Formats: sequence, structure tokens, C-alpha cells
Amino acid sequence: MGSSALHGEMKLGVLCFFMQHTTSSLTLTVLAASDFLLFTYTEGPIDVNMSEISMDEIHQFFSQDPTIKLGGHWKPTDCLPHWKVAILIPFRNRFEHLPVLFRHLIPMLQRQRLQFAFYVIEQAGNQPFNRAMLFNVGFREAMKDLDWDCLIFHDVDHIPENDRNYYGCGQMPRHFATKLDKYMYILPYAEFFGGVSGLTVKQFKKINGFANGFWGWGGEDDDLWNRVHYAGYLVTRPEGDTGRYKSIPHHHRGEVQFLGRYALLRKSKERQELDGLNNLNYFPNITYDSLYKNITVNLSPELALVSEY
Repeated sequence: MGSSALHGEMKLGVLCFFMQHTTSSLTLTVLAASDFLLFTYTEGPIDVNMSEISMDEIHQFFSQDPTIKLGGHWKPTDCLPHWKVAILIPFRNRFEHLPVLFRHLIPMLQRQRLQFAFYVIEQAGNQPFNRAMLFNVGFREAMKDLDWDCLIFHDVDHIPENDRNYYGCGQMPRHFATKLDKYMYILPYAEFFGGVSGLTVKQFKKINGFANGFWGWGGEDDDLWNRVHYAGYLVTRPEGDTGRYKSIPHHHRGEVQFLGRYALLRKSKERQELDGLNNLNYFPNITYDSLYKNITVNLSPELALVSEY
């Protein structure tokens, strides 16, 4: 690196400052929008392996890495990470999907030199699946562990195809999964905010989290888009093919579509201050895996009542 480049580096923020060594695989990327230097070991497109693998095999593989601590906590030893990232995964009956996600996501986040941990928020009981409420629960529980500053809301069946899709946060909320194979790698509609998204803790608190009223699949991401914009934010997305993902087929096994989603979406603005983090109640059962913290909750509408609006 020339002297002019070094001089420019001194004026910029450094996402990950290496204290010990570099290798030939070190990638230097300048993020012009935020004037940060990004030091990672990323390579670009990932060889995605969607074949099934057992959780026991995943445990055995990652047990060889002593830097991964209980609950999947990891931070780089050769640099100072710019972001402390909590990965929140809503979950029910997807036991074959979780190890496939870990197989790809753990090495990717390590190459990105982020500090991170995984939180699997599992819904028990017979109520329709409530992805949004699970994310709110995950946020509350994650913040008890560490002063996280970045939150990634990640579906268990979404596998990134490019490790330069950097899982840090920014001045605006981030939509990571912009090009899904099941949608022919085309954004379904301009306001699409599904699959994988990221907000800072400050941003998530400002929008009052997700709405708790979406029982069944569909609508909660559109409501999140509304909340973000009502709070004065814009949504950023990765450029080009960086936001490509493969989606594990599952056909919403046993999960019902939420038929009332359009009525709630029409009232997004009115509900934002009434329904979210501020009316959330839950009673968690917490266990620890070597790769994640499991938060099991039995959810019901009575745990997030909304006053009249």
C-alpha cells in the first residue's frame, strides 16, 4: 500500500484493525458511503452446500475451534471488531435446517471478523407461528448477555451465497436478502424486507421492535418496512449480486397463512407505539448449546395485548 493510501487510511474509521498479522487472503474494501475501511478475509461467492447434515456432525466439526464459546459466542483474536452482532433465528420444527445454516454462517461471520453469537428463539405450544414476536423475545434476551450494538434477524432457511454481504449494521436499517433463488433472484416488490434484515439496537428500540399481532406467516416484514419509514429511516441493500441467497424448500409445514395481515398493515402507523417491545410479555425456558442459546417460549395473544387506537 502506497504512502498516499496509508495517509488516507488515517482519516477513515477502521472496521477491523489487525494487531498481529495479515495473509495473502486479506481483502481491503473501502465503503465509500460510510467512509470506513473494511478489513476481512472474505472471498466473495460461497460454494453453498444444501445437503442435509446432522447437528451432531456440525458440533463435531466446530468443536475443533476452541475460539467458539458456549452459546456460539465468537470474536476475532487478531483484530478489534467494529460490530457486536446478535444473530436472532425464529424457529419451530426446522431441525434439519439449523445445521445447514450454521455450516455456512459461522465461517462467513468469522471471515468478516465480527463479534457474534446465535440466539434460536423456539416457539412451543399450538398457536400459529409468530415470527415477529419471537424476534422481540430474542432481542430482549440477547441484550441480557452483552451490550450488542447490531441485530440480525435471520430466517433459518436462508443461506447466503456471498461472504462479502457484510453482517454489520449502519446508519440506516439493512435488508440483506435481496435476491432469493425462489424468486428467480429478483426483488419481489420494492418494499420487500423479508428473509434477513439488520438494525442497530438504537434503531430497533426507536421503531418499538416488530408488531406482535401477526399470527401465522406473512405480513410482519411489510409492517417492519412501514415502521422503519415512519421512524424516518430508509432501507439500504447490498449492491449487485452480493445479496443472493438460497432458500431451503419447506412449504410452511403446518403453518397457516395470516389472513388478517392486510387489516393490520393498514393500521401500521397507529399500532406502532402500542404494539411491539413495549407490550411484550413472555416466560422463557433457556438452554445452552455449544453453538447457540435456545430460548423456548409458549406464545399467545394475551401476552401482547394492544389497547384501543
